[in-house]
Amino acid sequence: QVQLVESGGGLVLAGGSLRLSCAASGIIFSINTMAWYRQAPGKQRELVANIASGGITNYADSVKGRFTISRDSAKNTVYLQLNSLKPEDTAVYYCAADVAYYSGSPSYRLWGQGTQVTVSS
Repeated sequence: QVQLVESGGGLVLAGGSLRLSCAASGIIFSINTMAWYRQAPGKQRELVANIASGGITNYADSVKGRFTISRDSAKNTVYLQLNSLKPEDTAVYYCAADVAYYSGSPSYRLWGQGTQVTVSS
């Protein structure tokens, strides 16, 4: 069974940095888009950034210039570097991956369990 396992969350002061990691484990043929979402208390889950298999990235306006998404396809891992953190970045961060289990199969969206990021002022 394929799982996404996240790590790297925590408590940081405003202006600080964190690096989140998300690794896919299990038998996978390929991973297409990988992404990070976040959900703050009382708010809907929102896309933070995504990265296609070819490396094209997309960011929410609120994080452009501060966050960087990257991936290591050989390790089936996606990263999110969070710099210049603000209190409004406080949320549970979830990774997602569109996984194909065998050649020619459709992709299925998998989700990680979430990791808490808290930014204190």
